[in-house]
Amino acid sequence: MEGLVMAAQLLLGLSILVGLHELGHLVAAKMFGMRVEQYYIGFPPKVFGFRFGETEYNLGAIPLGGFVKISGMIDESLDTEKLSEEPKEWEFRAKPAWQRLIVMMGGIIINVVTGIIIFIILTYQFGDTYLPKEEVVKYGIVAHDLGKEIGLETGDKITQVNGHDYQSFSDLVDAEVFLGDSSYYTVERNGQTLEVPIPRGFLDKLSDKESISNFIDPRFPYEVLDVVKGSNAEKAGLQAGDKIVSVNGQSVTYFDELQYFLKENSGKEVTLKVVRKPENDAEPIINEAETLTAEVEEDGTLGFHTKQLVDLGFTDYTFAQAIPKGTEEAFNIVWVSIRGIGKIFSGEVSASKSISGPIGIAQIFGGTWDWVRFWRMTGLLSMVLAFTNFLPIPALDGGHVAFLTYEIVSGRKPSDKFLEGAQKVGMVILLSLMTFAIFNDIFKLFF
Repeated sequence: MEGLVMAAQLLLGLSILVGLHELGHLVAAKMFGMRVEQYYIGFPPKVFGFRFGETEYNLGAIPLGGFVKISGMIDESLDTEKLSEEPKEWEFRAKPAWQRLIVMMGGIIINVVTGIIIFIILTYQFGDTYLPKEEVVKYGIVAHDLGKEIGLETGDKITQVNGHDYQSFSDLVDAEVFLGDSSYYTVERNGQTLEVPIPRGFLDKLSDKESISNFIDPRFPYEVLDVVKGSNAEKAGLQAGDKIVSVNGQSVTYFDELQYFLKENSGKEVTLKVVRKPENDAEPIINEAETLTAEVEEDGTLGFHTKQLVDLGFTDYTFAQAIPKGTEEAFNIVWVSIRGIGKIFSGEVSASKSISGPIGIAQIFGGTWDWVRFWRMTGLLSMVLAFTNFLPIPALDGGHVAFLTYEIVSGRKPSDKFLEGAQKVGMVILLSLMTFAIFNDIFKLFF
């Protein structure tokens, strides 16, 4: 079921973005009097279609892209049959270079605008909930395997990143930190201040969701939020509001400590000391802790959800404030993409760990339908789609933009034969990249 939800979110998100992208080309072309023969969301064979005016609007069976076919344009269809004839006034090739440039930029512009609008609305509607630096420094961090690998330890209090202050825990794991050439954390440990460098190319080890969760987490005290019905926690007598203060006599303050002790006793019976919240919501008394006996599941759990006892920060934005904030967040995605590609070409980050195809993207959407996460991912993909389409690769919009810019600057138009050849080369490059991404997804899924 989770796989179906992932696939459905991916297809809906891509259909929206591709539809808008191609609509940008279509509207710009019609604005300059060009004839648009076909508008496709997806690729043939056709599932559904209708004709309106001179244009046929279609939904294709292969939902991994889309296109518009503009008369007199050398595109992925490689339909060059009529190029030997004199250009008609309604053909793409008959229009001035600046008009053709706007048509090719239409899809990119629409994707950028879509991404910005999504992030502005999300910022305005939901604000920003975060774990403030004060709480991170108060309780420290939990260092998992990758965190320990670079020298971090559980309980470390990270006070600065690259010598600068930070606002929230998310700033500690922001892509900007790992894209730097000499990044480091300033840490307080056992009353001493030290620097923990982040190795070059470390981003390569944080290339997927599982790896990121194996880096660091915030440390926090906790209490039981609710108990799963029929679980071992319920059988033991745990209740909402309880705090487990020891497991088999070993003191527990933070949730990561509880997880450790429970995993150490997987499949075994444990003795729990529990401080129960009084009914009048007064502060519980440690000396009045109750003793419970519980059977730990094989996966090291008891069957309850936790409430983090930390003070979260929240920033609410007016619509006017959300405009620059949302725009900044949208363009930050483009900036991170540019730096990430630079790291791939420099060899610091491997392409196999950084490039994801449809399976990898679907996994990021997640197996449960969350509209906020869906629109955040769709906004991110919109900006990524705009960026990748702007790359100067023939067959992409950016390739057409590069040739048209050359024509405007030099006053000379590349020959139709050259453009046809470039289109073929570009299609080979794109098909190779798509094949690599899909097989790379499959490899990461099973190996």
